[in-house]
Amino acid sequence: MTTPTTLATSEARTRLHELTVIDVRTPGEYAGGHLPGALNIPLDQIQRALPDIRHAAERGDLLVVCASGARSENACRILADNHIATATLSGGTGAWAADGHDLHRPQGATRAAWGMERQVRLTAGTVVLIGLLLGLLIHPAFQILSAAIAAGLVFSALTNTCGMAAMLAKLPHNRPRAADLDNTLAELRNR
Repeated sequence: MTTPTTLATSEARTRLHELTVIDVRTPGEYAGGHLPGALNIPLDQIQRALPDIRHAAERGDLLVVCASGARSENACRILADNHIATATLSGGTGAWAADGHDLHRPQGATRAAWGMERQVRLTAGTVVLIGLLLGLLIHPAFQILSAAIAAGLVFSALTNTCGMAAMLAKLPHNRPRAADLDNTLAELRNR
């Protein structure tokens, strides 16, 4: 197993021309803005893309990015378990933009999709409110919904994973079209 490294935005920017950048966010998040030249391979598609990613790693260094760094760290662990050396961007695209670096957007992207963190906050908050309301109006046992979400959030923080984000990533608006992913993998093979 290889150990992933972390690059600061300044180092990543100076090396961007020599790196193959893989953005593991959802297609909607990617369309909202990504590092120049980044290829979108969502985290849940990493296993499918392993042969092409391995081939790219044999030709040069890989940088894996996401919104804040958590998903890219998970992707780097998967790749390291498969003996593929990677680096991750410290702070993700959020840090990249905060440091004043440009984000690219695909042509024709008309609306920015909500980031996964925002989708999780909306879903968790909605379920908590529904649980509390149903507990007040129908039966106190419905408050278990709110308690389950609270427990899930604590578990998420302790393990740096998010089951709700994994479930939300499977929704149609967060999934790449098969043709888009195939095109991305073909481009990765040709770099």
